[in-house]
Amino acid sequence: MQPDTSIETFDAVLPHGITLSCRAAGPAGSGVPTVLMLHGFPEAAFAWDGVMARLAGRVRCVAPNLRGFERSSSPPEVDAYRARHLMADVEALVQRLGAPVDLLVAHDWGGAVAWNLAAQRPHLMRRLLIINSPHPATFLRELRDSPEQRAASAYMNFLCRPDAETLLAERDFARLWPFFERMGGQAWLTDALRDQYRAVWRQGLTGGLNFYRASPLRPWPEGDDTLQRLAFADDQVTSRVPTTVVWGEQDSALRPGLLDGLEQWVPGLRLVRVPDASHWIVHEQPQRIVEEIERALAHRS
Repeated sequence: MQPDTSIETFDAVLPHGITLSCRAAGPAGSGVPTVLMLHGFPEAAFAWDGVMARLAGRVRCVAPNLRGFERSSSPPEVDAYRARHLMADVEALVQRLGAPVDLLVAHDWGGAVAWNLAAQRPHLMRRLLIINSPHPATFLRELRDSPEQRAASAYMNFLCRPDAETLLAERDFARLWPFFERMGGQAWLTDALRDQYRAVWRQGLTGGLNFYRASPLRPWPEGDDTLQRLAFADDQVTSRVPTTVVWGEQDSALRPGLLDGLEQWVPGLRLVRVPDASHWIVHEQPQRIVEEIERALAHRS
């Protein structure tokens, strides 16, 4: 596999002691829009390479590996992966890039961080683009009220097991590949891309799994009332920036009910449903993501 020479790599050393290994593409300078891209699990920053390469001539794209992933700092404590710490990392990176970024793009766990930032740190971005990542208010509602969503999210409890990293690493990550393969991954998961995933996973899975372990938003076992006790004040979770949500409707882990009533907490919502895409739309339809980024940037002022 030949390296993509359009992609730069650098380490962002942040003031609070965390270092994020980053990938970037495109020119940096006055007048060039900046797009920050946040990945999810079990991915890493390289998941954005195809999108960044398509934008590189006209947009400055930066994709950090979130804490716990690839070569970024990976604190051992589960509490180090709570929302406030993840937000602090991205806030510090945005300040380094020159706040605000023109567009924050986020998928999966990256979206969980981005939703919080859009509600609580809106000055860090001009616009937000979310890709298949549930809003915390609708996710809480669906985990409480929807048997379909609880069943779809049951895998999260496996990922919280203390031996999850050991089990996932067995037999060439045999339990991880189905995350992709069961949702059409055979079409885009090339041998070269598998090698990139292996290289990242071999650096450790504990940090990524700690995102799940630290979060109260999961289908807790019967008899545990965590979800019933959990509550979000509207002002904590209402997006205060213009927001586009792109949703691959073939997502078997995140069911369409998560989109119902979303406008209550996202008053500037533009919702784009993609019927023929799954959770992995960034890999499946990178040009579609590029088009949505360009559309968002065209309205950034």
